[in-house]
Amino acid sequence: MNCCGLLTAQKEPVPLKSVEVELEVRDHVATVVSTLNYENKEDKPLEAVFVFPLPGDAAVCHFSATIGQTQIVAEVKEKQEAREEYDDALSSGQQAFLLEESEQSPDIFSLSVGSLPPGESASIRLEYVTELAVQADDGLRFCLPAVLNPRYQPQGTETALQVPVHVKTSLVPYSLSFSARVSSPRPVSKSANVVFCDLQVKLAAGHKFDRDVELLIYYKDAHQPTAVVEAGQASAKPGTLMGDPVVMMSLYPEFPQAVMSSVASCGEFVFLLDRSGSMGQENRIGSARNTLLLLLKSLPMGCYFNIYSFGSSYQHIFPKSVEYSQKTMEEALKTVEEMGADLGGTEILNPLEHIYSQPCIPNQPRQLFVFTDGEVGNTKEVISLVKKNSGSHRCFSFGIGEGASSALINGLAKEGGGHAQFITGTDRMQPKVMQSLRFALQPAVVDISVTWDLPKGVSVTVLSPPITALFQGQRSLIYAQLTGEVGASSKAAEGCVTVKYSLAGHPSQNQLHFSLKPAEDTGLTVHRLAARTLICSLEMEEKERRGEQDEGVKKKVVEVSVQSGVSSVFTAFIAVNKGDGEAVQGPLVRRNVPTSSELSQTSLSHAFYILTFAPGTNSRSKRALVGSDWRINLTYMFLMAGTAPKQTPRDPLLQLVSLQKASGCWVLDPALAASLGKTSEEVENLKLASVNQEVWATILALIWLHGFKVDAQDEWQLLAMKAVSWLRAQNATCVTECVEAGNALLGCNVQKDVLGL
Repeated sequence: MNCCGLLTAQKEPVPLKSVEVELEVRDHVATVVSTLNYENKEDKPLEAVFVFPLPGDAAVCHFSATIGQTQIVAEVKEKQEAREEYDDALSSGQQAFLLEESEQSPDIFSLSVGSLPPGESASIRLEYVTELAVQADDGLRFCLPAVLNPRYQPQGTETALQVPVHVKTSLVPYSLSFSARVSSPRPVSKSANVVFCDLQVKLAAGHKFDRDVELLIYYKDAHQPTAVVEAGQASAKPGTLMGDPVVMMSLYPEFPQAVMSSVASCGEFVFLLDRSGSMGQENRIGSARNTLLLLLKSLPMGCYFNIYSFGSSYQHIFPKSVEYSQKTMEEALKTVEEMGADLGGTEILNPLEHIYSQPCIPNQPRQLFVFTDGEVGNTKEVISLVKKNSGSHRCFSFGIGEGASSALINGLAKEGGGHAQFITGTDRMQPKVMQSLRFALQPAVVDISVTWDLPKGVSVTVLSPPITALFQGQRSLIYAQLTGEVGASSKAAEGCVTVKYSLAGHPSQNQLHFSLKPAEDTGLTVHRLAARTLICSLEMEEKERRGEQDEGVKKKVVEVSVQSGVSSVFTAFIAVNKGDGEAVQGPLVRRNVPTSSELSQTSLSHAFYILTFAPGTNSRSKRALVGSDWRINLTYMFLMAGTAPKQTPRDPLLQLVSLQKASGCWVLDPALAASLGKTSEEVENLKLASVNQEVWATILALIWLHGFKVDAQDEWQLLAMKAVSWLRAQNATCVTECVEAGNALLGCNVQKDVLGL
């Protein structure tokens, strides 16, 4: 028990009593204030160590401690200097607090609370800002991570920040108080006439912080480009990041429909599946197998593919990527059906290195799909490898289940020019993965450039890394520092940013005109997000240069971090109570405070909170709307404890999909008839004599999909398009009559044009 710090030698609880979280969402930016309340119930001075997760791209910008009536505000200092000051304070009996970011993963933080006297209480206040991620259904997602899964550390590596052993949810001794406020100048539903939204929501009292808290927000006109100019800090020197105005651009490129409706018929698709032991929880591996079935059925003829799986070691189905055909698809599916969560740890670096060592196939752009629950300890090393190879592929990443590292999942996609998705709680994996496949099949956007048109006397310094990927309807963020007479220019003064790119051989551009007048009431939120963006870029650059005798990048990171008050891997927050009180007496006892872990198959699974505002916003949510008034519905979905899932019959949709051939057609046989809920005689009796059996079978399958599974269209749309292409290539006669006969057989009323015929 001592190794995880759950109980003292006297079997008393750890000192963290409660966590209070206040969330404020303004448009697509969230400000989060967490207050951690400690109490030392022991008879000795105490040092508590709390390792906890935060969003990987969060800008931690404030840290303070209150002891009694005394508040101590922490400063950002170079990490080694901060650690030495902390140690010195403890050795002299002073109270001290140290907050530092993991050197391996930017989504893990360690908080040390030192020399807390017997019977003393302390409140730690932590503030961070973060951009809300855009989901597949255009919702904005905020996640307050509670679960920090033990990170798998590859053999032969060490990390300075140790994640404590995890404990059962029922034994986590602290509770969560959570409140959220959402405000935006745009309405939050497609049907609402309210121009400004201001909503509040709270969790019920006494909630145990043993599962992620997830908030989904749906705005009307979610794809509207925006720009926010924020004035510099009055006390900061002009010409510096904090002293000058900063602009945040949110761009949502819209591509021509003619281009978007076309689907590539080439590409090398490499699927990398996590088969570590943790993937066995909540049947994640089963969901991943079903997803691979849909993916393999949706691939275009003429492409190449391979499937890798990994744990402590890795495997691949083929020695190298093979051409997609009926034979190779069947061989791959046979292997996929036997895959289990049985390969041990999570060594993702080695299979990635092997994939990148394979020569690219001419005229077949490489697309990498990574599925993992994100429990690795060498996050930055993995992301660095993906960035190094970003010129030869696109990487699409999927974080599965509670505790998936946002730093890993977002980092893979960002540096690999792809798209990231998170699958948690009751989410189905398939629609999110198929959206990413649609992105991968879209023509790649190349030759991306950003130009600025600003009034005379105003110059711009772009703080964000260059945009390397654009996808239809997906947000791209740009932060830039504006230097010069920004405030002195006319109130009506405007700037303009132009994003130029080439899509399917056609040059295109999107423009956004914006006012240079600083926004009100934003504080320094935009500056802090911009500082975090710059820090992350510099940290990546420093990692690539590591080994060279160049301290310039590290020095720049420390300078930006200290100036902006935003954490980095090279800095830490340090607070020391230097009051006149007496030194704390007695030997110091160190305690690790547990974070909750996911339980085994008999665990309470996942609590999921959805903020819904009006009908039509999200098909997965329950709605509450009376007249034109706003109502908030907080849905708390809870999977009760139970035994391991029993084998259940295959989903009817997946059963039908499994019968499709690689070419896109179906074969008229008893298995197809059974999946349609009919006998072989019923299916064959209504077939027109002049019609090919495969044409009839394929039309029946399409009618069944449109008639009975239209709500899951995101999952089967691509394989249906392949079926339609196959039918067109057959130049079949009597299609209209076949559709009518199919509707009569299946009891549907699907029109021929709806089928795409």
